[in-house]
Amino acid sequence: MAIPHAQPGEVVDVRPLGSALASAQTQSLFRAEQVEVIRLIVPAGKEIDEHKAKGEIVVQCLEGKVALTAFGKAHNLEAGKLLYLPTGEPHSVKGIENASLLLTILLPKH
Repeated sequence: MAIPHAQPGEVVDVRPLGSALASAQTQSLFRAEQVEVIRLIVPAGKEIDEHKAKGEIVVQCLEGKVALTAFGKAHNLEAGKLLYLPTGEPHSVKGIENASLLLTILLPKH
């Protein structure tokens, strides 16, 4: 079954989930030829091992707190903070508190 994505012109709610955060799942909000936007759920204590994105990425913390390691150091992201990473920059994420992140990936042209 295909994951439903927002259609062009459709409004998407990215407000903090509040009490629903604890049971929320990561969701791809929309994908087009050169951009994908994901609401990434990172529970406290969860670690996403070091990896590289296929394109430039912007990570914005909507709620909670994570430690995002890139450029050889840990960056604390909490509500209202964002971080830009260039294509191929190795990074990892660890949940400090239950967190919801808005992840924008700028995909390379095919």
